[in-house]
Amino acid sequence: MNTSETSPVWPSFYGRAVLGFVGELGRMALFCASALAKAVTPPFGFRRILQQVLFIGAKSLSIVALTGLFTGMVLGIQLYHVLIRFGSETVLGLAVALSLIRELGPVLTALMVTGRAGSSMAAELGIMRISEQIDALDTMSIDPVRYLVSPRLVAAVICFPLLTAIFDVVGIVGGYLTGVVLLGTNAGTYLWRMEAGVVAKDVYGGFLKAVVFAVIVCIVCCYQGYMTHRNRESFGARGVSYSTTTAVVMSSVLILVSDYVLTSILL
Repeated sequence: MNTSETSPVWPSFYGRAVLGFVGELGRMALFCASALAKAVTPPFGFRRILQQVLFIGAKSLSIVALTGLFTGMVLGIQLYHVLIRFGSETVLGLAVALSLIRELGPVLTALMVTGRAGSSMAAELGIMRISEQIDALDTMSIDPVRYLVSPRLVAAVICFPLLTAIFDVVGIVGGYLTGVVLLGTNAGTYLWRMEAGVVAKDVYGGFLKAVVFAVIVCIVCCYQGYMTHRNRESFGARGVSYSTTTAVVMSSVLILVSDYVLTSILL
């Protein structure tokens, strides 16, 4: 009996899968290093950066503010009914502020921007790839990474902390509306507890998370769109759809994973 016919095939299958995954990580790491290096070396392309700041930041402002408002309102209701059981409703302002500044602000902001701007990045670069516009840039001796990716990366690093700050402020106002206006918590206690309990480390930690999330979202979404032509499962319009979906899902998962890692380090 031929042993090659009876030997299991699953070791080779999983081996190829692991090697493919490691290779993909390596390509993404090189792509990230190239985009970061070209983002901090001239020429900078300020016009393209401003265009991306408008697209990523200004046009995401309404959805971020709306999400922050209702997140803060929900936090105010939930935390009030939990704290009142222990007679600790006076710390409602501090609980709302720390929940938003440390965790919910940067995480939910990143997820909202991923769904709105990140998916658009992946789709735009994917369409440029399948329509050979990126190849045309290469032909004209224009570096596609410097021209297309680096401005988006710089704009994301600028916009994510600002959007996170807006989310935090609007969320605290939402918590004030439900905790003080609707449920009757003392307004002075709400604000005093928050001012006394929130320290600079909390704010800096939230901004650090926002910067890390900005790099993750921009690199993952741009990479997936840039490499659309490498998709074996589909091509053309379906390839762009596949790249966009993969970019949003991967970015969202990496945001949550990196949030846990950063929280473990910062606390």
